[in-house]
Amino acid sequence: MQTYRDNKAKVVSKVFEDVFKNYDIMNDLMSLGVHRLWKKSFIEWLNPYKNTKLVDVASGTGDIAKLYLEKVGYSGNVWCVDENKGMLNISKKKLGQINNIKWHCGKAEKLPFKDNEFDYYTISFGIRNVNNINTVLDEAFRVLKPGGKFSCLEFSKVRIDILNKFYQLYSRSIPKIGKWIVGKSEPYEYLVKSIKEFYSQEELLKLMKKK
Repeated sequence: MQTYRDNKAKVVSKVFEDVFKNYDIMNDLMSLGVHRLWKKSFIEWLNPYKNTKLVDVASGTGDIAKLYLEKVGYSGNVWCVDENKGMLNISKKKLGQINNIKWHCGKAEKLPFKDNEFDYYTISFGIRNVNNINTVLDEAFRVLKPGGKFSCLEFSKVRIDILNKFYQLYSRSIPKIGKWIVGKSEPYEYLVKSIKEFYSQEELLKLMKKK
């Protein structure tokens, strides 16, 4: 099991090292821009209060942090956590003028924060890439205040048969798009595989309820 986790960590690290420079462009192309609507709806559902604290794990280039601060009128504070330095640097370039954000390079399995520190914990399109999902969930609930909210946005199984057939067909084109944009298809072959092999909605919910 440990060997599998070590190998996965290396694969995931290499994937994001290969794609971070074109991460936003690829997200727009692969989803036809719909990922922006998903993230906006995600924050609307979270419905954060003003003067609260958010930790955004696997924060990428900072989309969730920006939407959260817009929602609370820039009265809250965000800690962006990602293990890819390149991704964090892009986030800093995009949002560095905002004083309410701090950045930390590190893993979701070991957060450098005190117990009961945050009102909200978000992780979007990142939980399927972690090594140990149980440890990640333990850390999430550790750093959340009593009554704090954990929110996860992630790809999962398509339940409607006709949409699933369309997705299966479309997913075959994703590595080709990656090859065209970043010059490599391998990171996007991993992307498609990671979605296919990830938990179903019901399985992920069961893991969360055990915490």
